[in-house]
Amino acid sequence: MFSLPSELTAQQVIETLSLEPLPHEGGYFKRTHSSPHSSAIYYLLQEGDFSALHSLTETEVYHWYAGSPLEILVLLPDGESTVHRLGPNIIGGELPQAVIPAGATHGSHPLGAWSLVGTTMSPPFTWEGFALGDAAMLTLAYPQHAQLIRKLTR
Repeated sequence: MFSLPSELTAQQVIETLSLEPLPHEGGYFKRTHSSPHSSAIYYLLQEGDFSALHSLTETEVYHWYAGSPLEILVLLPDGESTVHRLGPNIIGGELPQAVIPAGATHGSHPLGAWSLVGTTMSPPFTWEGFALGDAAMLTLAYPQHAQLIRKLTR
């Protein structure tokens, strides 16, 4: 069975995988695949940082890799919402993968020191399909998540 050293730090992961700061959204990333049909990245968040709420014009699939679990808030255009926890404890309700539908607003944060995930998109990611969420508008539309919305907006 594959396992990572328990003393592995976020900085070691960032350096080993050559991750760079992700503009606008936060965290660190590296594009690992890009074609006319799909794209994939590594994505790391450290404790105290977050992926700012944003929407994409295409579906995005998250895959949990290492570190602590990652909590993802998903706000759907029809007013529904869900919170996914990605991580290794599938018996405890964590998932190894989560699908974020096109048009949903979503953001995330680690539930510990750091989380390493990957995301894939088909068609591939483009900045033209990316839009940051507005805290005031999202809080009005999803008041039950007001505290988490404020935590996940810049």
